[in-house]
Amino acid sequence: MEDSRSSVGKRAGMVGIFTNLLLVVIKLIAGILSASVSITADALNNLTDATSSIVTLVGFKLSELPPDHEHPYGHARFEYVSGLVVAMLIFVIGFEMMMGSVKKIINPVDTKITPLILGILCISVGIKAGLYLYYKKKGEEISSSVLLASSVDSKNDAITTFVVLISMMAERYFQMRIDGFMGVAVAVFILYSGIILAKETVSPLLGEGVNEELKNVLEQYILSREKVAGCHDLMVHDYGPGKRFASIHIEMDKEEDPIVCHEILDKIERECLKKYGVNLVVHYDPIVTDDPELERLHEIVLSLLKMRDERLTIHDFRMTIGKENVNLLFDIVLPQELLGQEKEIQTSLEKALNSIEDKTYFTIITFDIGFNS
Repeated sequence: MEDSRSSVGKRAGMVGIFTNLLLVVIKLIAGILSASVSITADALNNLTDATSSIVTLVGFKLSELPPDHEHPYGHARFEYVSGLVVAMLIFVIGFEMMMGSVKKIINPVDTKITPLILGILCISVGIKAGLYLYYKKKGEEISSSVLLASSVDSKNDAITTFVVLISMMAERYFQMRIDGFMGVAVAVFILYSGIILAKETVSPLLGEGVNEELKNVLEQYILSREKVAGCHDLMVHDYGPGKRFASIHIEMDKEEDPIVCHEILDKIERECLKKYGVNLVVHYDPIVTDDPELERLHEIVLSLLKMRDERLTIHDFRMTIGKENVNLLFDIVLPQELLGQEKEIQTSLEKALNSIEDKTYFTIITFDIGFNS
């Protein structure tokens, strides 16, 4: 799978290099012949795209490097690094385009527009639209954030070139000098694309939270397995495409044979790697399932919390009974929006619980942060 994925990415990079260099040549010729800053700016944009394709190609090649002593989880994050380099290149070219376009607004120069130049721009729009569809198909095929970003960039380029084409036609047929302004518009569009791309590549490098779709798929699969009573505290670490490591707590009845439970959990770990490409480590949580009083209190506490916020959930619910009071020990998964309200939640819960029960209850709560709540 990794060899196939890498070969698809490298092939897409080669296609991008050849196509964008071809566009650079024909647009530079058109820009020089017409003295159009917006066409020249668009050519420089394609030069950036060619450089981006080279970076993408190198990124896929470096991501193939095997794990070593310094990088025991492999080098797959090179794909994200290559995306960040592409974003920086886009910023540099966008700034240069902006400066050149502003100069032409201040000191306008007549552009020479011919049917040949207009035809070149029409062909460029078609080529970029085709490259967008190609990158999008291959990016979805191998789940590559870099190729999907390149597809968006190609779509933006097609729109940008179309805008330049409109400005050329406006100047040719309506004598409207808008070439410099269109160059500014192109530069702004490219800078915006750079910001979006930088955000998308920096985020996984910093360590994103677990993808909600993957979280649901993993939890549904685990909960469907034999003897599994519940699961919580799923944490996923992304070391690059195809290099995900995760941990989770899985609850099972304490009366079950530990050896049987261990075999089930081992199978879950193997199946998660095989089906979802996730290296899963399971923490076994034996729980009490045959205590009616514990179950009753669990339901009461959960319902009281749900009255405050539907997103609140609990796990690892336990009970110790003293001479004068009962201690309830459990974890609450707290949505980010409720951070800072832990003491208030605990106090109001104890007050509500003691108002409806004859005994005195104290709660010992561990708050887990639910980043995907």
